[in-house]
Formats: sequence, structure tokens, C-alpha cells
Amino acid sequence: MKMRFEPGRGLTGEVRPPPDKSISHRAALLGAMASEPVRIERYLHAADTDSTLEAVRALGALVELRGEEVIVRGTGLREAREPDGPIDVGNAGTLLRLLPGWLSAQEGRSFTLDGDESIRRRPVDRIAEPLRQMGAELSARNGRLPPLTVHGARLRAISYELAVASAQVKSCVLLAALAADGATTLGEPARSRDHTERMLLHAGVGIHRNGRHVTVVNTDELLLDRVSVPGDASSAAFLVTAGVLVPHSRLLLVDVGVNWTRTGFLRILRRMQGIVLGDLEDETGELLREEPKSDLDVAHGALEGTIVEADEVPLAIDELPLVALLGCFAEGETIVRGAQELRVKESDRIAGVVDGLRGLGADIEATDDGFAVRGKGGLHGGTIDAHGDHRLAMMGAVAGLASKEGVEVLGIEAAAVSYPTFVEDLARLCS
Repeated sequence: MKMRFEPGRGLTGEVRPPPDKSISHRAALLGAMASEPVRIERYLHAADTDSTLEAVRALGALVELRGEEVIVRGTGLREAREPDGPIDVGNAGTLLRLLPGWLSAQEGRSFTLDGDESIRRRPVDRIAEPLRQMGAELSARNGRLPPLTVHGARLRAISYELAVASAQVKSCVLLAALAADGATTLGEPARSRDHTERMLLHAGVGIHRNGRHVTVVNTDELLLDRVSVPGDASSAAFLVTAGVLVPHSRLLLVDVGVNWTRTGFLRILRRMQGIVLGDLEDETGELLREEPKSDLDVAHGALEGTIVEADEVPLAIDELPLVALLGCFAEGETIVRGAQELRVKESDRIAGVVDGLRGLGADIEATDDGFAVRGKGGLHGGTIDAHGDHRLAMMGAVAGLASKEGVEVLGIEAAAVSYPTFVEDLARLCS
């Protein structure tokens, strides 16, 4: 489906972003692994997170929907049911990469994970390697692509160093470690999202951080009774960007998750002189149980170019397309380095962003691990193809509101994967 987004005359009003997708995935999975019912407040009901609910149902968990609340009655840590056929992960990369951690500990049972055409292009070798070291047996198409089959086993604790900072790979290993013999230590070259660690701490698991290493001790059960899901910082970032770029805008985003490992984009935007006021969580170096929330006050203003280095990328990975869009309107050059992970998302996001924005009039070029944008004061407009990628679809819509002539987005329906009411919220804020 295609939709045209005309230049906006200012976005004003208050909006509550949808519930956090990353936290919703994890809450459903840990709920399925728990022995007692887990209440999830403000669960995100979207294509990807609904795939997670269907997956845990297939594994024996009972799922009850009560409006925005979901109640999961799990099987316990080691009692997942072996389904009759493949588990369909849809287009949910988080589910594809986290679920095998739990399944690897289901001794004597086998599970196959498959999904849509896009998911079959998402590599799984980075989760397979540590799980094999722990004792599980995994097989994949061409050794690295779905369908992925996991043969559960008695797992042993390991010490493992991630070559690339990835919250998904880290979380997969941490979930497997819950049922391994002993304590597992995982090192990452840079900090990544820590939602899994916080939720495990909340569930009574012995877990601690020492610098760039996280250690988790095996456990018999998870004691997680309730999870409250804040507004999604990544979804909010598209509204923030629209508020900063469209003249005469003033927005209030309420109850946004401001976990330090999710606000990398906001720190980059502030460095570009973007006007975003809110109480962001400070880095402490310690593991915390709670997910902090804050309101964000956003206003239009002039921007300056910046350089995003590799150590900043893991904490802004999903919002980097927006950094490229901001760079089109900023004074000077904006460069992103160390973002090769973008090439294995729902699409090759580096190619998608560069080709898409160039088609709208941007002076932008791709590099092996990122891109460089030279600000020209804005974009003319045109047509952009989302290629089935929800973040490219939303970026195109925001680009249209900020452009001189408007933008037609091909595949705007992809936005519903993480933000079901995105188009409606933009329309309301523009009216």
C-alpha cells in the first residue's frame, strides 16, 4: 500500500507512544519460562509481538488477553512442550534470536523455527556458536540461515566474548544460561540494551555486571509476577524527529521509556542541538531492576551535523536511519561509523536509507559500515520504497512532513509491525 505525506505546517499536541516492542517480547518469553502467572501491563499488540505470543502458546504456555494486559501462565524453565510442527516467528527477528536460548535447555526435545521470506535472510550463526559451546545441537540452512532447528540438551556454563555488541545475541545466551550447570559470563565490546538483564534481576535471578561483562547463575525458577511496559523509545524517536524537523512544531510525548541503553538517539540529537527536554536515565554501571519513564517535550529548531562513532551505535541501532534524515537538515556533515549491523536487519538498512533519501534529494553516500550526509537545508520530496521494513516506512513518512514537496511511501503498512497507530497519530498531531 502506498500513502502520500504532504509537508506539515507544525505538529502539536500530546501523544503516548506504543508500548515497547523489545520489552514486550522479553516479558512474554520470560512469562512462558516462569512457573507462576505473569501479568504484563501495556503489552504491545503488533505483528512481531503477536508472533511471540503464538510461539509461547505452541510451547505449552497459556496466554490470556485482557485489553492492554496480557497474562502468561508458563510451563516452567525446563518444561517447554515439543510442538508438532515448526514454530512460526513471522518477521520477528528478536523472537528468532532469543527463543533458541530457552529451547536449547529443553533436554531431549527438538524445535524448528521458521518465518517469512524476510526472516529467512536473517543470519543465526552468531547465536548458534555460543549455544553449541554450551552443549546444544543446532542446524540451519546453509549453516547460518533459517529454518533453524534446535535440539535441546543438558547445558554447561561458558565464558564467551561477543565479537559485535548485540542485545539479541547476549539475551539468547543469558536465557540459555539460566538452565546451564554453573555460572555463565558474557563479554560485549560495547554496551547494548539491558532489558533482559533488568527483567532477570526482577525475577530473582543471580545476575551482575562487572564493566563490560555480565555473569548469570543458573536457577530453578523465575519469580516474575508483573511487568509494566513503558512507551517504546524507538517508536517515539520518529515523533521526536518530526517535531524537531517540521517548523512550528511542539510535542509532548508521555510515559516514554528512558532506560540509558535506549536513549542513545536522544543523546545524539541533543548533540546536534535538537530541542528535546526530559529526565533521561544516567549511566551508573550497575544493573537496575526498573525501567524508567519520562515525558519528552520536543520543539522545532536548527540542527548541527555530528559524527556517530562505533561505540555509540549499539545504543542507537534502530534509530540510525533517523540520524541520516536529521543530517539532511543539519548544517555541515553527519557521519555514522561502525554500523554494519544495519545490513542484516529487516532489510539492508544502509542501502535502503541511502537510496531512499538520495531519491528525495539528499546528498548522502554509503560506506561499508555506515553513511555520510552533507546537509543541504532539507529535502525536495519524491517517492521512497520501504522494502517491507517498518523503520524505513516511518522514516519516509516523517521525511514527507519535513520536505518541500511531500513524499509518497511505498509499503507504509510495514509501520504497523512496531507502531500500529503511527499514521493515525501523525494525522492527529498535524491537524
